[in-house]
Amino acid sequence: MDARAEKFTHHEAASRLLYYSHRAPYDAPEATRAVNPAVQDEPARLRRALGLWDLVLYGIILIQPTAPMPLFGVVSDEAGGHVVTTLLIAMTAMLFTAISYGRMARAYPSAGSAFTYVGREIHPALGLLTGWSMVMDYILIPVICAIWCSKAAENILPSVPYVGWVVGFSLAFTALNLRGIRATARTNALLAAGMGLVIAWFIAAAIGYILRLHPTAAIFARPFYDPATFSAPRLFKGTSIAVLTYLGFDGISTLSEEVRDPEHNVMRATVLTCLLTGVLAGLEVYLAQIIWPAGQQFPDVDTAYVYVAGRAGGPLLFQIVNFTLLVASFGSGMGGQLAAARLLYGMGRDNALPRRFFAALDPKRGVPRNNVLLLGALLLAGSLALNYQLGAELINFGAFVAFMGVNLSALVRYFVRNKDRRWRDFIMPALGFVICFYIWLNLRAPAKIAGFAWLAAGVAYGAWRTRGFRQMTVTFETPLN
Repeated sequence: MDARAEKFTHHEAASRLLYYSHRAPYDAPEATRAVNPAVQDEPARLRRALGLWDLVLYGIILIQPTAPMPLFGVVSDEAGGHVVTTLLIAMTAMLFTAISYGRMARAYPSAGSAFTYVGREIHPALGLLTGWSMVMDYILIPVICAIWCSKAAENILPSVPYVGWVVGFSLAFTALNLRGIRATARTNALLAAGMGLVIAWFIAAAIGYILRLHPTAAIFARPFYDPATFSAPRLFKGTSIAVLTYLGFDGISTLSEEVRDPEHNVMRATVLTCLLTGVLAGLEVYLAQIIWPAGQQFPDVDTAYVYVAGRAGGPLLFQIVNFTLLVASFGSGMGGQLAAARLLYGMGRDNALPRRFFAALDPKRGVPRNNVLLLGALLLAGSLALNYQLGAELINFGAFVAFMGVNLSALVRYFVRNKDRRWRDFIMPALGFVICFYIWLNLRAPAKIAGFAWLAAGVAYGAWRTRGFRQMTVTFETPLN
């Protein structure tokens, strides 16, 4: 499964879906349990086998090395071409937030969920609201993947209309998930390696193209600051979308129970993952901005990076980058739909949603069939009703709710309630919250209106389900088995 789903799939449950489905989860192998009753009686424990760089590699695969490519055109249009600057600003917010995630993972090593952190440290009702925002993200992940896949497929077969591609990809995601087909860990590793090779090819072609332009110093500085197009409001609007590049780093915190020295390595890995992602993503968009300066219109804003690749490396690189991102987004769409179906199944199993419908499993394949079908219908409707930019902004709306909640949770736990408080326990989560809050405010009005409407529905649902928030029975944890 492509890691973008697990990453947008922000997101705790999606990362666990990828990781735990391919690891032996217990200290004692099954053969030992079969012959040794004493081992059978011991409680199952996750093996602490992961080191710092295992976590960093896992985080980069979750986020995807091609993460900024699908966003490039949209962010460039909003930010007046300053894509690399938006990525650096977004990285600053994510670094502070990554520290908060690492510290909260130390406090709750078996949870790894923003819903849990906020609910336990601040208030269960706010935890419920955080979890509700996650539900919106899970539903929208396959939607933006289907939209982008359809746009990329038009570059291959333009004779097929966009609507036809949307219907086709929606049906394909749903049909494959109903059959219980999943990518293996080896497939994911091969896909990540393939993306790495394509990135290296693009970088080499881009450098060659730029050198043939006989560039001046001004050309190299323009991606960071172009006085002809710079506008602070536009820059932060672009940043509110560019944050999507980093979503998924929080999945590292779900592996705390399998990490050697988790008190230090989870935080270090989370910060390093954000930092390395920012450097690689910054290089990718920096070269793209020089090749395609602001002010030049893209043939298609959603697949703009593909056209940049075509200008740098010709028709062959155009098609290879287009196909690579298409395959990656297809895997993300499938994985995102399944992750959402599992989340709804967990809520149905715990009776947070009607159990009879949402907790039903296909007896043959063990797939939450009703949820997959429901999400397939929402996927088709959403792909036809939304565009890629609005879908991405809505995902970021929910992500920022979680990020702000985690920063506040870290501040409350380590500064407000801790007797041995230090100023850094206040400054770092406070800065993370303030920067995330400011970027969140710069989302466009349609995204904020739709996002607040979703949160209002969550408040009404939570108040009804918990009898005025007196009985907190709603959970947003995804089952691992």
